[in-house]
Amino acid sequence: MPELPEVETTVRGLKTKVLQRTFVGLWADIKKFKGLSRKLKGKKIKKVWRRGKNIIFDLSQGLSLLIHQKMTGHLLYDNWDKKDKANNYIHLKFFLDNGKILALSDLRKFAKVELWKTEDLKKNLSSLGPEPLDRNFTFEKFKKVVTSKKGKIKQILMNQEVIAGIGNIYSDEILWRARVHPFRQGGKLAEKELKNIYKYIKLVLKKAIELRGESISDYRDLFGQKGNFDKMRKAYRREGEDCSRCGAKIKRAKLAGRSSYFCPRCQKL
Repeated sequence: MPELPEVETTVRGLKTKVLQRTFVGLWADIKKFKGLSRKLKGKKIKKVWRRGKNIIFDLSQGLSLLIHQKMTGHLLYDNWDKKDKANNYIHLKFFLDNGKILALSDLRKFAKVELWKTEDLKKNLSSLGPEPLDRNFTFEKFKKVVTSKKGKIKQILMNQEVIAGIGNIYSDEILWRARVHPFRQGGKLAEKELKNIYKYIKLVLKKAIELRGESISDYRDLFGQKGNFDKMRKAYRREGEDCSRCGAKIKRAKLAGRSSYFCPRCQKL
């Protein structure tokens, strides 16, 4: 579930806590993680950054640790809030040289944790689309990538090779604000509609980062606290509720196996 705002919130927290720290050990109860212990021991964290929905730790000796939290994963630092059930599915702990612990809570055990050579990882990540909040991601670039792809606009927004970081939650929220139905064909949208979508990509993602993400499901920040974007949520998981703009009932429909939430009156098909 964590999308760009949640991952960015986590990365910003990590930058205040783990830079220049060294891994001294690892505990895991999932087989796929146990082999990391020997390879990580003694490696210093030189940089923490985000690419799309990925958290990357650049380490000493030309290595990088990639963590993708997937559906239910989130990282926790030291004395996190253990009263919240979402923080109690710990399957991986990194022990740091300052005596602190960086842990991964993941109910469904889907999270990806991989150690790469830094050069190889950067090449692998080059397949991702542009970062939507990058200054160089202009409207003209957005228009070009959208109109060059076949498919419904929600699918295009969620395609990580088109735009990096947007998923189910924020695509619904962006399209509701832009008044565009998620099933509309991206290549057939009018210039005005594209400009609205582009505008709300920037506004919604920035606001979500400011509010430290959305915690309607399992996501928690680095300290085990919920994000505050929920008070801004207009469409996602509001099926049957009144649209806050026009009063019509929010509907849900399946698109490529995923639920889409929209207002049938504000967002005409």
